[in-house]
Parts: sequence; structure tokens; C-alpha cells
Amino acid sequence: MSEDEKTTTILLVGVGGQGTILAGDLLAKTAASCGHECKISEIHGMAQRGGSVSTVVRFGSHVSSMICDEGCADAIVAFEAIEALRAQQYLAPRGAMIVNDEIVTPLMVNIGKATMPSDIHGRLAELGATLVPAGSIARKAGSPKSTNVVLIGALSTKLPFDVDAWRDVIARRVPPKTVDANLAAFDLGRQAALAL
Repeated sequence: MSEDEKTTTILLVGVGGQGTILAGDLLAKTAASCGHECKISEIHGMAQRGGSVSTVVRFGSHVSSMICDEGCADAIVAFEAIEALRAQQYLAPRGAMIVNDEIVTPLMVNIGKATMPSDIHGRLAELGATLVPAGSIARKAGSPKSTNVVLIGALSTKLPFDVDAWRDVIARRVPPKTVDANLAAFDLGRQAALAL
């Protein structure tokens, strides 16, 4: 959190269909429920074609803009490892990076117009990223689609909000028949981050 603005900036990045927008909404609603002013900005890009998606959530006593400049993200939550590398310049010097260990091969690599970066997980480790096996944790929770909530659980360990506030927002925001699985995914994501 920057001392001058009292604003926390969280950048969520991924590819279309991974749930970054829902995750951003859960974060924003939790921050608001805890009394913070909150602003959210989304960039969908070619989301429906598996393209990059990013969401910026800024909260604090006063939030003057929705912009995340280079070096200002207090945390980056990456739903896919290559997107974490692509976003690394936005991380603040003492910021946290939480990354789903999954790698999604970009379309340009699939069609032979680009190559994959080398040693992706090694490079993320050098950046100090916390690699979370969100896919396997989501399956353990009984909901393979809840990797986004697993990552929100991991992020929750870096933020000052009460666990019950997170759980209340999740229970109210996700479809009723998925509440139990999403709450389990959140709890397991927290546990994984605390154990790493």
C-alpha cells in the first residue's frame, strides 16, 4: 500500500474463460464490504478467443483512479503462468505475485508464429512468485472451474480483510448450487498459500 495515497492496487491477469472478472468482482465486493472505497477496471481483449484478460482493483480510504502503472501493483494474481511473465513490470518493488502454475499455450504458438518462453516456472521463481497448483486444488474442492476462487483464497492471505467477509461475499455472489464447492476452493487456496 502506498503511504501517500492509502490505496492498494491488485492486478488480476489471465486468458479468456478463466474467471478473472468474477475474481475481481469478489475482491471488489469484499473490499467494499469492509468499508473501503473501491474502483475496478477490466480489459477483455480477445477474451472469447483465449486472449489476454486483465482486471485492476484499487481500494482504500480514497481511490482517485483505476490505473495500474508499471511498478504500482501491490499484488499480481495470474491465472496462467505466461500471463504472469507478461505482467511482471506492473509489480511494485515489495509486491506479491500469486500464480496458477498452469501454462496455456498461446494461439500464436499453436499456429507456429511464435515460440514458448523458456523455463517459465524458473523465471517466476526468480521473481519471487508464489506458484499455486490451483487446478488440482479446485478439483480437490469438487469444482474444476473454481481455480479463480482458489487464487482469491491465496490472495486473501496478503490482504487485511477478515476471512468471514470473503466467505460471505463468495456465498452471495456465486450460483447457489456451487456455494459449498467455491467456499471449499477458497479455504484450500488460503491453506496452500500459507503453506508455501
